[in-house]
Amino acid sequence: MEAARIAAVDADLDRENRALEASTPDELIAWAHERYGERLVASTSFGATSGVMLHLIHRIAPRTPIVCVDTGYLFEETYKFAEDLIKRLDLDVRFYSARMSAARQEALYGKLWEQGEEGVQRYLQINKVEPMQRALRDLGAEAWMAGVRAEQTEHRSGLRRIDRQDGRIKIHPILRWTFRDMESYMEKHGLPHHPLVEQGYRSIGDHHSTIPTTEEMDPRDGRILGKKRECGLHMPLTEEEDQSLKSSGL
Repeated sequence: MEAARIAAVDADLDRENRALEASTPDELIAWAHERYGERLVASTSFGATSGVMLHLIHRIAPRTPIVCVDTGYLFEETYKFAEDLIKRLDLDVRFYSARMSAARQEALYGKLWEQGEEGVQRYLQINKVEPMQRALRDLGAEAWMAGVRAEQTEHRSGLRRIDRQDGRIKIHPILRWTFRDMESYMEKHGLPHHPLVEQGYRSIGDHHSTIPTTEEMDPRDGRILGKKRECGLHMPLTEEEDQSLKSSGL
């Protein structure tokens, strides 16, 4: 029965993707808002160009809850940038963090992000994946909008604009937008970049694993946390991770 249900969902997603193939980000967000209503949430990292998705939501679905996962290791500038955008766009942002504080984690486990791929994956699970999954459950989310773009990583280049991740519908309104599209939108609407962009930071995450990049480099080369250049939020859970979250009651 479960396999049949998943097959039916996938067939429906295929139809929706075909029907909305030529839709603009505005139209896709409007469709998601109309279809899912209060069961729709969005996410943001308050990164370099996060103002684009946040402004789109502000214009089209302004009361959509927006989740920001706070690892406790964000740049000081990120926290200030977030507050400025929240006030400017009157956003409904919900901050979620790990159940264990950053200080306690370091005391018990050391700096996990310095402990190879296994340590990195544990760090991401504790500080990003679990808080996001908890937020989605708390908010009763059936559908989740994210501002990922195909040109950012290999994984993201294989996504569809309307997809499925861990039993929820995942919507990517700006998936096909290029960096130039992002810059054009920001200029048109007078949106600010993250303040660290001026210092060469073009992809911004935790302060312990983000470095500036030059113009000839891929912006994601500035993210040095793990081999995949992915934070874990936009990757499907493995069977082991799914079982771990369920068995722990998290």
